[in-house]
Amino acid sequence: MTDTAKNQVRTELPPQYAPVDVESRRYEQWVADGRFAASDDSDKPAYTIVIPPPNVTGSLHLGHAQDHTVIDALTRRARMRGYEALWMPGMDHAGISTQNVVERGLAEEGLSRHDLGREKFIERVWDWKAEYGGKISGQMRRLGDAVDWDRERFTMDEGLSRAVQTIFKRLYEDDLIYRAERIINWCPRCMTALSDIEVEHTDDDGELVSIRYGDGDSAIVVATTRAETMLGDTAVAVHPDDERYAHLVGTEVELPLTGRRIPVIADEHVDPEFGTGAVKVTPAHDPNDFEIGQRHGLPQLVVMDERGNITVHGPFEGLDRFEARPAVVAALRAEGRIVAEKRPYVHAVGHCERCGTTVEPRLSKQWFVKVAPLAKAAGDAVRDGEVRIHPPEQEKRYFGWVDNIHDWCISRQLWWGHRIPIFYGPDGDIVCVGPDETAPAGYTQDPDVLDTWFSSALWPFSTLGWPDQTTALEKFYPNTVLSTGYDILFFWVVRMMMFGIYAMEKPPFKDVFLHGLIRDEHGKKMSKSRGNGVDPLDLMDAYGSDAVRFFLAHNTSPGGDLLVNEEWVQGSRNFCNKLWNASRFALMSGATVEGPLPQDLSTIDTWILSRLARTVEEVDAYYDRFEFAKMSDTLYHFAWDEVCDWYLELAKPVLYAGGPEADKTRRVLGHVLDQLLRLLHPVIPFITEELWLALTGGEPRGESIMVAEWPASGTVDTSAEETVTALQHLVTEIRRFRSDQGLKPGQRVATKLVGLSEAGLADHETLIRSLARLDQPGDDFTASATLGVTEAVTAQLDTRGNIDVAAERARLDKALAVARKELDGTTRKLSNEGFLSKAPDEVVAKIRQRQTAAESDIARLTAQREALPAA
Repeated sequence: MTDTAKNQVRTELPPQYAPVDVESRRYEQWVADGRFAASDDSDKPAYTIVIPPPNVTGSLHLGHAQDHTVIDALTRRARMRGYEALWMPGMDHAGISTQNVVERGLAEEGLSRHDLGREKFIERVWDWKAEYGGKISGQMRRLGDAVDWDRERFTMDEGLSRAVQTIFKRLYEDDLIYRAERIINWCPRCMTALSDIEVEHTDDDGELVSIRYGDGDSAIVVATTRAETMLGDTAVAVHPDDERYAHLVGTEVELPLTGRRIPVIADEHVDPEFGTGAVKVTPAHDPNDFEIGQRHGLPQLVVMDERGNITVHGPFEGLDRFEARPAVVAALRAEGRIVAEKRPYVHAVGHCERCGTTVEPRLSKQWFVKVAPLAKAAGDAVRDGEVRIHPPEQEKRYFGWVDNIHDWCISRQLWWGHRIPIFYGPDGDIVCVGPDETAPAGYTQDPDVLDTWFSSALWPFSTLGWPDQTTALEKFYPNTVLSTGYDILFFWVVRMMMFGIYAMEKPPFKDVFLHGLIRDEHGKKMSKSRGNGVDPLDLMDAYGSDAVRFFLAHNTSPGGDLLVNEEWVQGSRNFCNKLWNASRFALMSGATVEGPLPQDLSTIDTWILSRLARTVEEVDAYYDRFEFAKMSDTLYHFAWDEVCDWYLELAKPVLYAGGPEADKTRRVLGHVLDQLLRLLHPVIPFITEELWLALTGGEPRGESIMVAEWPASGTVDTSAEETVTALQHLVTEIRRFRSDQGLKPGQRVATKLVGLSEAGLADHETLIRSLARLDQPGDDFTASATLGVTEAVTAQLDTRGNIDVAAERARLDKALAVARKELDGTTRKLSNEGFLSKAPDEVVAKIRQRQTAAESDIARLTAQREALPAA
């Protein structure tokens, strides 16, 4: 729709905005009208964003709400700018999380997954998903997500499963997938390998035990927080340049409690400044030790089973790792091997994100992706400018990952997930099976499933139909923008980059916007364990979805964390109410969008159109830089300060007077409100739709602000802006003076305004008097107080019987003290020859200007004080 709305039908707005009466109704209408649907056949340029797929077990938390608000704003704006905008929805199967949920349900029935068997258990998971999964979809509707619901995908659906099999086989045949024994994160409770993101690190109380290996001159002391792992030591390592141990390198020492002798080796990984400068090496139970072991060909002794129980024959066999730890220390103490013990010793400990169990580094045979060539391509895409990261400061972290990435462990010892398409046959034969292929008879499939991140790394193109060459893939790949938190830069963003370039020969997106994390008002990261989480649904129930969205956008910046304070959400609710009330007044005053904008406008109307033009320019610039906080702040102040607080007040006398000028102002008011609502729509969609349809009368015609044209910048009129700025300053200063004197807001005071012509404000005297509640001087006028607003303009007020002389004298004395302090400071600087000889000319000039201004203020304030009546 254009700015012209013929046969406009007015909608009367209720006195107050009630989100509950608007949000659900508007959202369902948008869906019914197909407003979110994107067409593969459209001639419009494509704009694509995929949803960071939430876990099927999850619910909408404040981090989701922040991310969805940003993505929705980008998508809605793109649609208004003429793009074929697709926001692709979907969910992740969340392997370990979903399996744990279902297993807990089985446990309540006295069953385990093994009682059901793999096939029956997977059926149970699908049943659970059908009944309970996808709770977040309804919450997305509450938030206003403009996703194309007809395209919703699930990482375990048939099409995405086919994509997973396809890329696995390609990688395998290109020798980029292999099986090997490596150290991985292992959860003895979930009985599976974990990705790094599934491990939460906390500072826990533990113990640091120093143990003497060997005796006499060959003795060497090592320290450990996991004494039980010494049963698997196969070396002691020192730094090659550490002279303290040079005589021991190449010799052997006896490993206590075992009778085994192990070598003393030199390796540059060892930090000679840490502890004794000597470290025990347990290649099968520590990732750094594993690397040392690989370099020196050390044996890899596994001393714990999958459940964390000791397997070494002897007195500790069968003990749980946490039972074995004190038992081993006690045995070493009995042999006189304990040199020192420190308790408590606070150190970082990894825990399984899902069950809280302490993670055990463990040597295990797993499947890996050889990532070096993939990571290089992902790095080059950013270095070459093909992909831009916002903010640019995050590029350093990105390169830190892609340039130093380790091979990716992709196998998980679960039943729920994409089963690894590898089959084992006789005589060690291995077959990788792609989609639409079957394994030879008698071959057995690998029991493991793939890491959840493997399938989500395909998300930008698998959701569009890959590996088939679909019209959707041709139209909407690569995606335009990826928006997500900086905390999953490596776990998701880098992996999408690697797989996107590998499979599609081009990066999966053009811009990556990394926003910060949600933190409470004290700066602590929000989490369930801390008990400081805020449910966005509670906030939406209390304040409305638009208020929550505006709060989130108003506090989202590239790379910056978001602090949550409920008072700020209340402030956003107040902003929505302010917009509602202003729109209601405009409609009642006859604001219209009919016809072209008039010519020969007043300075006030010209000013607001100029401010609108600048606002459009600023909003567009901030969107281009993903600076949502600044964009929202710009709109907030334009709407609240300039439109509501100033323009409406400046327009009221004109509107009340009636006539041709009032008709012009009604048209300008309608235009400004129309454009403002469009600018605000991407962030606060519900209230802007309601108000815009009321303003334009578009509802009977089936129109929507969603497809209204995005505002274009207009003409900037510097002269009008300067005039109104001067008028605002004058009115503000007079209002402040009245407030200082305790005058009631509606109390009128006879005042003589001197110097309006010199200030270019003579034509606006009537407006100034109306806004400042000033009467024309009468025959008995006596100036009892003088306010020097500027060098040109003075307000002489007859405040007899109204002014608090003592308060005014105190105010002037305070202002004089500030001016004199400024004068003293600038005079001292300008009298300092050393300063004058070193300071740049522009700095000296500014100080001279400040000195002159201070002298002028002192003269003006002194005159005002002398003009006060006697107390």
